[in-house]
Amino acid sequence: MTKNTVHIEDLSYFHTGAQTPSIDQLSLDIAEGECVALLGPSGAGKTTLLTLLDGRLRNWLGQVSVLGTDFDPVCSLPLSKRADTGFVFQEFGLVERSTVIRNVLNGRLGRMPFWRALRGKASDLDLEVALAALGNCAIADLAERRVDTLSGGQRQRVAIARCLAQEPRLILADEPVSNLDPARAEDILSLLKSAAQARGATTVFSSHQPDLARRFADRIIGMRNGRIAFSVRPQELSEDATSALYGDAQNSSSAKLKVVN
Repeated sequence: MTKNTVHIEDLSYFHTGAQTPSIDQLSLDIAEGECVALLGPSGAGKTTLLTLLDGRLRNWLGQVSVLGTDFDPVCSLPLSKRADTGFVFQEFGLVERSTVIRNVLNGRLGRMPFWRALRGKASDLDLEVALAALGNCAIADLAERRVDTLSGGQRQRVAIARCLAQEPRLILADEPVSNLDPARAEDILSLLKSAAQARGATTVFSSHQPDLARRFADRIIGMRNGRIAFSVRPQELSEDATSALYGDAQNSSSAKLKVVN
């Protein structure tokens, strides 16, 4: 029987002061090792959902379990659990004036004893894991370069290496290729998926590019107005469905697709 990395039941969430929910009675299962793409227009709830899976969202309603841990809508995750989920940000989230290797070693902080993390003192094992992550991302030669000297594609590879150095079981990526040209976008998503597969990790990434979602995801989830519009295998995603997802909400009923669990 396939294990689920993510299990969500009847999730709802309102941003402070909002009259309508950012997430509206959403239920979702994501299997262990699956690569899932979230498609949908801005404001659909994709980033909010990723923030929830990362354990950073508070004051939601419903039931949420990630990597076998039941989330509490009020309390933070224990530090021992946070390192199991890695996050790749759209804007990279790197320390620009620091070196590549120091940035990647930041991904080890959650795996270090408190005193090491406080001092930023990496062990030999931490350095070994960080260097291996750089090698996986084909940027070992950039280890001593400052981040602010790198191209956008190189920076995203550093961000992925930092995530891999964390040794996560779940990798989340919020529009990780939106700032890259098409060729580099394909390279980054290929790298992200292959690295996750090699580690047996589950991957969830958001995107506005249906073609890339078809190429790299095992399943594509369309989101609109905080709800799941469809959940399909890549070969089942039609142009009509994507047009309806990004078009007038009243037209969305014209392209309904079978939900795949």
